[in-house]
Amino acid sequence: MLNAKQKGEDMMDLNKEDQRRLFYRLLLCRNFDEKMRTLFRQARYAGTFFSCVGQEATTVVPTFLARKEDVVGPQHREIGACFGKGMPTKYIAAQIYARKTSPDKGKSHPCHFGYPELNIITPASTVAAQTVIGTGCALAFKIRKEPRVVLAFTGEGGTSQGSWHEACNFAGVHKLPIVFVCQNNLWAESVHYKFTSAIIDYSDRAKAYGFPGISIDGNDVVAVYEESKKAIERARKGEGPTLIEMKTYRWYGHSEVDPANYRMKEEVEEWKKKDPLPRFEAFLRKNGVLDDKIKAEIEKEVEEEIEAAIKFAEESPLPAPEEALTDVYAGNQTMIYERPKAEKVKPEPIRT
Repeated sequence: MLNAKQKGEDMMDLNKEDQRRLFYRLLLCRNFDEKMRTLFRQARYAGTFFSCVGQEATTVVPTFLARKEDVVGPQHREIGACFGKGMPTKYIAAQIYARKTSPDKGKSHPCHFGYPELNIITPASTVAAQTVIGTGCALAFKIRKEPRVVLAFTGEGGTSQGSWHEACNFAGVHKLPIVFVCQNNLWAESVHYKFTSAIIDYSDRAKAYGFPGISIDGNDVVAVYEESKKAIERARKGEGPTLIEMKTYRWYGHSEVDPANYRMKEEVEEWKKKDPLPRFEAFLRKNGVLDDKIKAEIEKEVEEEIEAAIKFAEESPLPAPEEALTDVYAGNQTMIYERPKAEKVKPEPIRT
């Protein structure tokens, strides 16, 4: 594990305004997430919600470093990747509410956040599938000689999927411009990581594919910033992939219908002490970037943005049922097939 407290120089490459902007997006992600959890319990929208509270740094920070033309491959818990890349909050809310105004037109609910305008791939429910798509994008960038990078996210459980291994192996062989981010939050739904892997550091998996792997404190914004920056720059220069394991923790259940009673209360409370937001706030205050007045202004702006997004989603219409026939490979034609009539067959006599 790296001790980012001994570093911090790379973060100083950002001017004060950009450092505050990063804090804004982290706080926006946290407060929006908590608000969605509350609204779910009020039955303001259907389905469920996958909270990322506690592990915001692992997604917000890497995507904050990405360029607009870079591709992001998120999964269901990577709402922070959308905030980091700058996806409008109102469209994130509309996606959760399954409204017609969502970028997916209300068809991929819940928490399959995507936004073509910023090259955020809409994820499938298949675990680690976005790493394969992201690897394909990275191959295209290399063939076209475009200085673009892919950020592909998955949890530690996803690294046991065959598709994840295939993506890493292919990316390693061809030295593709992709960064694989493994968010090790200890629990693959309800299964502890010790029962899914015989290794302690998931970054060790990178050795099998011929590219660097590193394990860091995923709740340390500065550490995540520094190592993500190095990996992205390495990929953009044509030096190939990097696997970054970010050790973190989700405060709540796998989804809002999961009570998470498979975890010890002491474990949860211990990880809450490692909350990435107050740690980063302390760093900013120490360096004269943040004070009480500026923080209050940021909090006010965050609250206003969240309320406006909820209003937008709740006032947006639901898609009509027949819209399920649009945006499919067959076009707008309704394909109707008649079931073939069964032929009357005279049974053969039983032969003894």
